[in-house]
Amino acid sequence: MKTVHRIAAFAMVGTLAFAAQTSTAKASETPIAGIDVLLSDFYINPVNADLGLKSLEVFQKEDKKFDLAFAKVDNYVNIRDKASESGKIIGKLYKDNAATILSEENGWIKIKSGKVTGYIKADFLLTGDKAEEFAKTAGTLTATVTTTTLKVREKAAADATVLTLIPLGNTYTVTKEQEEWVKIKIDNSTSGYVSKGYVELKRVYDEAVSMEEERAREEQQTISSLSTSSSGSSKKSTSTSSSYTKKSATKASNLSTSSSSQKSSSSSESGSSLRNSIVSYALQFEGNPYRWGGTSLTNGADCSGFTQSVFAHFGISIPRTSRSQAASGTKVSIDEVRPGDLIFYRKNGTINHVALYIGNGKVISAKSKSEGIRITNMNYRTPYKAVRYTS
Repeated sequence: MKTVHRIAAFAMVGTLAFAAQTSTAKASETPIAGIDVLLSDFYINPVNADLGLKSLEVFQKEDKKFDLAFAKVDNYVNIRDKASESGKIIGKLYKDNAATILSEENGWIKIKSGKVTGYIKADFLLTGDKAEEFAKTAGTLTATVTTTTLKVREKAAADATVLTLIPLGNTYTVTKEQEEWVKIKIDNSTSGYVSKGYVELKRVYDEAVSMEEERAREEQQTISSLSTSSSGSSKKSTSTSSSYTKKSATKASNLSTSSSSQKSSSSSESGSSLRNSIVSYALQFEGNPYRWGGTSLTNGADCSGFTQSVFAHFGISIPRTSRSQAASGTKVSIDEVRPGDLIFYRKNGTINHVALYIGNGKVISAKSKSEGIRITNMNYRTPYKAVRYTS
């Protein structure tokens, strides 16, 4: 390595993010506002702190080895608390998941990945030049908009039909990469092409899970299975069932009952039941981790990924980002919100956070990396907008 490359590794639970290696291309797309962004190898700008992200900048010096490793296994490899087979298992690194190498000793590698710091036998890890090459194509390639407003086109051409406009700062999954264009997924029903000149590309890699997170995931899979079997063929007409934890159900009942007694409602009984079920379901995940770009209710989600996944459990499809979620559904007055409605917040005139209203003046949301999924007062920031996706 002859040059000094700048790397920013995002401190996110469940993921590692590094810049994708891209070739510089003259953009043929002209956005409404903005400038050309030229990406050098392995370079990421710090991401908007309002989204709850914290970044750690690392400078890759000429004599420093590539310090990322990947699990070279069919399923997973155990992470132990000491460099020995007798060490306690404290986590798992699944196939192709990433970890940062801290040190090496006697055939063992000390790694840090997600919430886990421990040891893995070197034989089970891809390291060095092979890992560096693997990193270029592994994980998920994402694109973050770097201009005020960017056109998403039906085809990879400047004169192609414009499908929609996307705002500065939004991040999307890349499904196809071409020389000057990338195809991105906007939501479950919309995909299109954007010019590389106006997005920042980076790869996101899954990280290790601790044994506590693994147990929580297994419990949630059991809960989801019970919930699915008890609900029968109906996805939307759902009531609070025994598949929800007692703690969550009690909390949902206390919060929503207090709120409902203060508000007049024209909703049907089934609509009220659905809203309470949504709240009860969401409360199960209180305390789980925040993960930028994530949609997993157990292993990590960001604010809009959390709300999207909660609603998806009930067969309700909503857009992926907070701004898109705010632009859809039915707008309601902040003073008339009901449990199950979404509350949106903004900074400098731009929506940057969404939370689920759970009653009694409180919301639950994937708040930040340091706080995870938690309950707060609805007015911890000034609410900007409320949207309803239920009856």
